[in-house]
Amino acid sequence: MQKLTPFLISCLLVFGVAACDNASKTTVTAPAPDEAPQAPTAQTTQAAQQDAQSEVRRRQLDSDIRAREQRNNATGGDTQRATGDLASEVRSKLEANIPKGQLTVDAADDGTVTVAGTVNNQQELAKIERLAKEIKGVKTVVVKATVAPPQS
Repeated sequence: MQKLTPFLISCLLVFGVAACDNASKTTVTAPAPDEAPQAPTAQTTQAAQQDAQSEVRRRQLDSDIRAREQRNNATGGDTQRATGDLASEVRSKLEANIPKGQLTVDAADDGTVTVAGTVNNQQELAKIERLAKEIKGVKTVVVKATVAPPQS
């Protein structure tokens, strides 16, 4: 049993690193950070909106953000912040508040968060920086997102 425990923990850590390798996205169809954004279809936008606006999903996102904040406070707060956690929290915040967006979130060690992808209107684009800065540890927000209304 003593030899099995470190092996299982190692496997879990390797799996976690591999799973967290991709940039965080608010939707599966969001473009990668280096891809050119394209306007989403009306069907894709409607499906994303229904999912993101469901009360259950909003509670899950809020609970996730609170849990991560509590964990970060217990482990050293902003000074020990993992970039994956920062990107994930910002992505959750944007997903809950801009349900029709298709955004990709990337974070750097210095607290800089880059948001790329598409939103449906100028009001949603304007919300990105304010929402991202509400997350503890975000110092600078680079918005590379564009306005691209859904195609009919």
